[in-house]
Amino acid sequence: MPAPDAYSQDQLLKLIGTPRAPLIVDVRDADDAGADARRLPAAVMLGDGDVVAFARALPAQPVAVVCQKGLKRAQGVAGLLRAEGIAAQYLDGGFLGWAGAGLPLVDPACLPAPDAQGRTRWVTRNRPKIDRIACPWLIRRFIDPRAVFLFVGASEVQAVADLTGAVPFDIEGVRVSHRGDGCSFDAMIEDFGLAVPALDTLARIIRGADTARPDLAPEAAGLLAVSLGLSRMHTDDLAQLDAAMVVYDALYRWARDAQDEVHTWTGKR
Repeated sequence: MPAPDAYSQDQLLKLIGTPRAPLIVDVRDADDAGADARRLPAAVMLGDGDVVAFARALPAQPVAVVCQKGLKRAQGVAGLLRAEGIAAQYLDGGFLGWAGAGLPLVDPACLPAPDAQGRTRWVTRNRPKIDRIACPWLIRRFIDPRAVFLFVGASEVQAVADLTGAVPFDIEGVRVSHRGDGCSFDAMIEDFGLAVPALDTLARIIRGADTARPDLAPEAAGLLAVSLGLSRMHTDDLAQLDAAMVVYDALYRWARDAQDEVHTWTGKR
């Protein structure tokens, strides 16, 4: 049983991908991280000495500290954070325990170089509907919670990518885009190695809504309707993204926890 100041694997797994997820800080040393560069979803790689300053600069949120085995490095950093008034716990069993249990890990090879604030940048066409909202949701929840998204004219996406170092997505001729019958959301799941069954279910719904294939999932038509409605409610693309995050949060939780639940009306006339 994990200590009171530790996250068990199951506790942290249930939080990842949700708005309640802690900031996950990976403090493995260079040798350990070099032996296996993968990281927990949405984890930030930091040296021991950088963690307190980094956490204090962010809005208040819990922190989960990960080291190789969940011993002195993670427990020490979590203790330092708590001494600074930051709610922090370490991951019981560390990275090795998580990986050994076959739990989701992200391949960072496709991540762009971070900006001066440590954030990744991404750019796509403006006036998003489905895929260009779903991909930012996936990045914010599973890759980089502080990611920056740029929505620009379709003809300028590649030029803006070259200028800013942002990763272009969901346009023709770039890596992160439609592949065969899949959409850009599918491509991101594949590239980052996100083996999460609920994401596969969500991907099928997004694919059906985004490629006019409502036969792929009964929920696809509903997502299309909600997405088109949101696009008409908001003229600012970032405001639309903020409003739509809860839609994908809800779909993810349904896909993960509630597919077998049936709602019926049992009231009396």
